[in-house]
Amino acid sequence: MSAAQKKHWILRIVLLLAAAYIAGALAGRLHAQVKEKSQATETDMPTEEESNAADTQVSGQEPEAAVQEPMQIALTFDDGPNPYYTRTLLEGLKKRGVKATFFVLGSEVEKFPDILEEVYADGHLIGVHSYEHVNFGEIGDEAAQKQIERTLEVIHDVTGEYTGFIRPPYGCWKDSLDSRVNLIEVLWDVDPLDWATTDADTVVQRIIEDTEEGSIILLHDASESSIQAAFTVIDALTDQGYEFVTVDELLLE
Repeated sequence: MSAAQKKHWILRIVLLLAAAYIAGALAGRLHAQVKEKSQATETDMPTEEESNAADTQVSGQEPEAAVQEPMQIALTFDDGPNPYYTRTLLEGLKKRGVKATFFVLGSEVEKFPDILEEVYADGHLIGVHSYEHVNFGEIGDEAAQKQIERTLEVIHDVTGEYTGFIRPPYGCWKDSLDSRVNLIEVLWDVDPLDWATTDADTVVQRIIEDTEEGSIILLHDASESSIQAAFTVIDALTDQGYEFVTVDELLLE
C-alpha cells in the first residue's frame, strides 16, 4: 500500500470515529431530555384525591353522603274503638304524623261507627280483632268464623272496604281457620302489658327496652295511661331513628 493510500485510510477511520462519537453524544443528550420530560409529566399527574376534588369543582356539587334508612316499626291498638280515649289518641297521632294499626271489635264498631270513620279518614290501617273478644281456641271453627265475618261486615259498612288483616284475641289462632278465613294473621313481639297497669312510665320503659327494627308493638286504646305511654314512646323512638308504619307496610313491602 502506498503512502498516499495509508494516509487516505487513516483519515477515513478518524472521520468514522468522530461521527460515532458525535452520534453517541447526541443520543445521550436526547435520552436525558426524554427522561427529564417523563419525570416532569409524572410529577404533574394529579392524585386520586386531587382528581375527585377537580371533578367536584367542575360539577359544582359536593360528594353525596350515604343515606341511612330509618328503622321501621309498627304501633298497634286493640279492642277499640273506645268512646273515651280513641279520639285523644287520633289527635296525638295526627300531631306527630304517625300512622298506626287498629284491630277493632265488631261490637264496639256498631256502637261507635263515627269513631272508626275518623280512624279510617286519618289514614290508619284497620284490622279485625273479633266481634265480642272471644278466644278462638275455646270455641268451634264455625263460631270463630262467624265472629270474624260479622266484624268484617261492620268494618265494611263504615269504611266501604274489607280489611285483609286479623289479630286474634289473646293471640290464639287455629290452623283449621286458615281454610275458612282469608286474612293475614298479625301478632306482636313487644307486649308491655299496658292493660294490667295504670303507670304510663312502666309501659314506656318496657316498650323502649324491647323494641328493635321490625318490631310490632301491642297497646290498647282503652285507658289514659296507655295513650300517654304511646305518645311518649313515639317521641322517644323517633329521636332514636325509628319510623312508625302500619303493619301492611312492615310485613308486605
